[in-house]
Amino acid sequence: MKMIYLDNAATTPLDKDVFEAMKPYFCEHYGNPESQHSLGKKAEFAVIRAREQVARALGASDNEIYFTCSATEANNWAFRGVVSLCKKPKKRIITSAIEHSSIISCVEDLVEQGVEVIQIKPDNFGVISPQSVIEALDPNTILVSIMLANNEIGTIQPIKEICQAVKKYNKDILFHTDAVQAIGALDVNARDLGADMLSISAHKFYGPKGVGALYIKNGVKIQRLIAGGNQERGQRGGTSNVPAIVGLGAAIKKAVQDRQKNSKHIRALRDYFIQKIEENISYAKLNGHRTQRLDGNVNFSFDYVKSQSVLNMLDIKGIAASAGSACTAGNFKPSYVLMAMGVPEELASSSIRFSIGKYNTIEEIDYAIEALTETIAELRKLSPLFVDIKTKKYFA
Repeated sequence: MKMIYLDNAATTPLDKDVFEAMKPYFCEHYGNPESQHSLGKKAEFAVIRAREQVARALGASDNEIYFTCSATEANNWAFRGVVSLCKKPKKRIITSAIEHSSIISCVEDLVEQGVEVIQIKPDNFGVISPQSVIEALDPNTILVSIMLANNEIGTIQPIKEICQAVKKYNKDILFHTDAVQAIGALDVNARDLGADMLSISAHKFYGPKGVGALYIKNGVKIQRLIAGGNQERGQRGGTSNVPAIVGLGAAIKKAVQDRQKNSKHIRALRDYFIQKIEENISYAKLNGHRTQRLDGNVNFSFDYVKSQSVLNMLDIKGIAASAGSACTAGNFKPSYVLMAMGVPEELASSSIRFSIGKYNTIEEIDYAIEALTETIAELRKLSPLFVDIKTKKYFA
């Protein structure tokens, strides 16, 4: 049985064109980009070209792009690099309570180092308002970081407005955004957003796993995270993963070129999926903003069932989905994103995230709706709490 993959927010399949671009750098052009011979120069040129592709996609200059092994590394570098270089006796960082787990975990470490961290809660739709950020600013604030689009609920944040408000308060406060989920879905221009730093990851837009990048605006100084050689202009040591970097460049170029076509296709499937869920399944609550959300994100809570039970049954029926972020899904706890939005724990424990990608079809969505409707009905029949008060019958 072929799996229907509806977990594209966790990772995407590698695009065949991207793979073809990567292949020569595994077995033919395998030189170290730091080497001076011809094999090394071919690898160096490939890295230079990929850096140009990423810069062009983000509206940046080549020398503002730094390759990393992941967006998790990029996020950690942004936070720890700013804190390490800052000489202020008191330091405040402002972020949100619904950031990716790599940022949540990072700021927990920084708190232990004496950094004050303010985590702003969103509204009931998962939106962080510029006003809430303004109210958290103070003279000790050195960094503000709000993700561009949420990985669990798909809500898109007003990053440009938030950044403008921060810079109006104090232009020296650095602004970072995790744009991992936004590439290929939104027009992501670092300069237009006003960000000083911006993180991305290739495997979220049909590129390879194990490679990401951090945009650092010219003039912004942060401490390097990994000491070593002269790679990344001396800011990030370690031999360059040339095939992966080539894949990142090829993937982001294609993601930007095909964005409008893919978005139209994905958004139509998303809207259809949401409509059918609301028509066919009772006690289903859409999580996140109804319109201000990523094209492929469908996140619902279903009363009287548990996420893990639903996911297990869907998996048996050939459907891959998730209960939230792939980086936290294994702990079986209610989504901290939904809890921060004020969703009751029972509903937060029953949320399912379907994330649609460019390869999905209407036939797959139809099957997913049928399988989901059956699954919810089957599980609710096992719940002594779920019974129609009037008819005394179980129903979905």
